[in-house]
Amino acid sequence: MTDKTHQHLSRRERQIMDIIYQQGQATAQEVMESLPDPPSYSAVRAMLRLLEEKGYLKHEQDGPRYIFRPTLAREKARKTALKQILTTFFGGSTEQAVAALLDLSRSKLSREELDRLSQMINEAREEGR
Repeated sequence: MTDKTHQHLSRRERQIMDIIYQQGQATAQEVMESLPDPPSYSAVRAMLRLLEEKGYLKHEQDGPRYIFRPTLAREKARKTALKQILTTFFGGSTEQAVAALLDLSRSKLSREELDRLSQMINEAREEGR
């Protein structure tokens, strides 16, 4: 699966992927039970098959059930999604993205979180020298 393919998920497909990432693996029934306002069981199965065809999921058979797992590790998927957000909304600027995140969560960050962020910035400075 290429990074480009990873951008094209519908809202419902993203919800399904979120569920599978949170649980690590899931059956169609487990996905259906976790979806808000779920469609029919057969519709969930069809979406899981489509996500498998697109390369996002793989399955193993356990008796009569299919157990679905993501093909991409969560960390890799996060990086791919962040890269796409950076490109789409911030013109590739990490500075602008970080500034926007800080603006959103300024009052919610603890002293410890701010210290960790400051340390990461200092480490990035050192690596850049």
